[in-house]
Parts: sequence; structure tokens; C-alpha cells
Amino acid sequence: MEKGRVCVTGGTGFFASWLIKRLLEDGYYVNTTIRTSSERRKNINYLTDLPGASERLRIFDADLEKPDSFDAAIEGCVGVFHVAHPIDFERNETEETKTKKAVSGTIGILQACLNSKSVKRVVYTSSASTVTFNDKDLDIMDESIWSGIDYIRRIIGDHGMAIYAITKTLTERAALEFAEKHDLELVSVIPTWIHGPFICPFLPGSVRSSMVMIFGQQDEYKHLVKTPFVHTDDLARAHIFLFEYPNAKGRYICSAVEITIDKLAECLSARYPEYPIPTVDSLKDITGFKCGGVSSKKLLDTGFEYKYGIEEMFDAAIQCCKEKGFL
Repeated sequence: MEKGRVCVTGGTGFFASWLIKRLLEDGYYVNTTIRTSSERRKNINYLTDLPGASERLRIFDADLEKPDSFDAAIEGCVGVFHVAHPIDFERNETEETKTKKAVSGTIGILQACLNSKSVKRVVYTSSASTVTFNDKDLDIMDESIWSGIDYIRRIIGDHGMAIYAITKTLTERAALEFAEKHDLELVSVIPTWIHGPFICPFLPGSVRSSMVMIFGQQDEYKHLVKTPFVHTDDLARAHIFLFEYPNAKGRYICSAVEITIDKLAECLSARYPEYPIPTVDSLKDITGFKCGGVSSKKLLDTGFEYKYGIEEMFDAAIQCCKEKGFL
């Protein structure tokens, strides 16, 4: 089934590459953008070898630092999935530099969508970090909640994750404001920890962090005190669903399951006894940042359904890690 041509920015990334795979499977023609200077540009076989790619995938060079470089990739498209975002957990650039790159690049992409006259809707990939870092002390948070920039700096401190959360928050706000001002249809998808299968040749950061009990990285257990997860393919399906859903509007949290570290240990030790899963007792003294939960009610109310639970996420991630030599 031909469904027209769409653009996916940042195509070599973990989630973007899986989204391209899913779009091709669903019958779309896909343009994707890759930074010319990116190390990942050297090997993109995992994209070009996808079923349908030879006929329906086109790859363009573009960079968020040069917003008008996205014009050619967006021209003639009926939709844009803006996934690209500058990530720098090593803090090679300042918060100000990162934010300027992310915001100006995104606004440039949205302007290209307006100029195209063909783009009907933009789907922006945000992050739960735009919601969960706030001082409201809520048990459950929805799309009306925004992270506070000062709160992020205070809680996370001088860390690359703080810059990521700040840039994602400011970029999503800027995108929604621009879209409203210029009458551009834009939907923002807010995923929690993305876990599950991957086709990229590198180990995705969120998969690695989710698998610290499998890898035996005890110093990282503190990040799993209470974790909301979404399966890679459920997130891709949600993006496409919201692109196609006529009444989609605004922000949508996408989170399938939330689990505490002790329950996760119980699940993993029963399912994967061959790995050094810690005992529940050994985890009693683990402390870390624990925020309130998030609600997917708005997304579920559209009729969207999650297909995968925590077991399927780990089954798929472990299988991919074995195939690619990470386990």
C-alpha cells in the first residue's frame, strides 16, 4: 500500500532507524536525513538493506546546525517525523550551545514544512524528561505537566543528562509554540525509557541502561529505582498512529509499563537465570531519583493499544545484543 512520502530526521539513530523500518513495512516512501560529519554515516547498511529500502528510501545529508539543509529532504513530503536531537552526555558543548542548536534546528525544520506546502502534519519525538522533572509532587503526571528548567539544574546538577532534559524541554516548547503561531499541525510524542529490539550496529544508550542487571553493572542500578518503559516497536507504532489519526493534537505520553527495581529483579531472575541478576535483598539499600508516574491515558483514549510488556522488551533486547556481540 502506497501511503505517500514522509521524512524522518536523524535516521541513523536507535529509534529513528526502527521507525524507518516500520514506515517502510507500512507502505510509506521515506526520506531520511543523516549528518555528513557523523561517524555513523560510514556504515548505513542497516538502513539501505531494509526490505523496501532500495525502492522507497532516500537518504539526504542535513545538520541541525544548518537548518536550511533539511529543505530538500522535506520537499514533497506529506509528513515529517522529527526525531533528530543533539546528544552530548560527555558535555563537550555548553548548555547554551546545545539548546541553540536543538531549538534553531527544529524551528528551521518546521519552517521547511511550512514552505513545502505539502506537509500535512509533523510528529515530534520528545522525552519524558520534559514532564517528570518538576516540584509538583504528583503521583501521576499527564501532558499538562512540564519539567522546570531550574528544577532540572538543581536535581541533576552538572551532568550531561541535565543538558539533555533542558534542551528537550525548551525545544518541545518552542516547536509547539511555533506550530500554533503558524497554524502547522504538530503532535508531540513523549516516550519514557525506550527498550527492546534495535537494528543499529551500536548499543543504544537507553537499552544499555535498561540492561544493567543483565550486564552486572552494579553502580548503575540506582537509575532503575522506579522505571517506566515503552517497547521500541510500540513507540514507532504510536508515532505512525498519531500521524494518521485525524484528531491528534498536542502532546501524548507513550509509556507501556512502570516497574520498581525489586519487581524488575524478580522478573529478570526468573526469566534469565543465566545472568547475574541481583537478589531483592541486595537491592534494599539502592537509592536514586524517583519521580511520580506518567499516564498514557490520552494516547489510549484515541484507541491506540500497546502490544508488548516488560518480558517482550527484554527478550528482544537480549536477542539483539547476542546477535550484535554485546552479550
